[in-house]
Amino acid sequence: MGGARAVGWLAAGLVLAAGGCYHIYKLTRSQRQGGHRPPLHPSRSAEDLTNGSYDDVLNDDQLQKLLYLLESTDDPVITERALVILGNNAAFSANQVIIRKLGGIPITGSKINHPNHSSKEKALNALNNLSVNVDNQVKIKAYISQVCKDVLSGPLDSAVQLAGLRLLTNMTVTNDHQHMLSKYITDLFHVLLTGNGSTGVQILKLLVNLSENPAMADGLLGAQVDSSFLSLYDGHVAKEILLQVLTLSQNINNCLEKEGCLAIQPTFPKGSLCFLLYGEKCAQKMRALAEHGGADWKEKVTVLPKF
Repeated sequence: MGGARAVGWLAAGLVLAAGGCYHIYKLTRSQRQGGHRPPLHPSRSAEDLTNGSYDDVLNDDQLQKLLYLLESTDDPVITERALVILGNNAAFSANQVIIRKLGGIPITGSKINHPNHSSKEKALNALNNLSVNVDNQVKIKAYISQVCKDVLSGPLDSAVQLAGLRLLTNMTVTNDHQHMLSKYITDLFHVLLTGNGSTGVQILKLLVNLSENPAMADGLLGAQVDSSFLSLYDGHVAKEILLQVLTLSQNINNCLEKEGCLAIQPTFPKGSLCFLLYGEKCAQKMRALAEHGGADWKEKVTVLPKF
């Protein structure tokens, strides 16, 4: 079996050479044997691959060989660089379809559990590009729960966490798969309030997607959220964050208006987002923003009725 595997590797490397992927095989093989890095042309260097600047668009056959390489190897260097190439190619709409038809989504999805964090991030980035295609989302949804768990339990503000959040944001642009995040909403708010600005913005984009769907309003309003959340409704907060939280509350209120729920006393527990948004402290903050806020966010200020 070892001989057959070696032949398979050689065949994969030779075919991938046409698309530039042979450099992955050749470079890594040389490093394992203790040799020097082979001379590479500037436009096809390993650095181009790892920097995401390798722009060659692979054809169907080359994509198939790349997926074979990705599925077959246990080498983290090969895995990471193959994922970079796959992710770059998945940015093209035609390739998004081809990769799905070649069985590339489960191959890529299997790498989100890779022990190497950099490879894990590249796998999430590739899935993120693939998820732009709605038909691809039907297959990618199988990984939503795992990505949610990793986002919530992984290192705070890490590249892996941000990559996972970007994928979840893409997967919730439409209403089709939003319900799969319902049980993670409280934890997402916790990460929002403990992470840095980049993490906060990405989580808010995700929550804003959910807030546009009336079916998700109860899940959002019932989430247990620390009172420090209201500190985000302040003119001194970063503009992008302020605009997102204002959009979030505006969307939720619009959903309740459409459903005719504003006239009904809510049954959400204390400590929930509902009690924060429809409490006096939030109303005071909204009035302050309306009176002294910038013109770019004044139109989003909604003084919510007090329950």
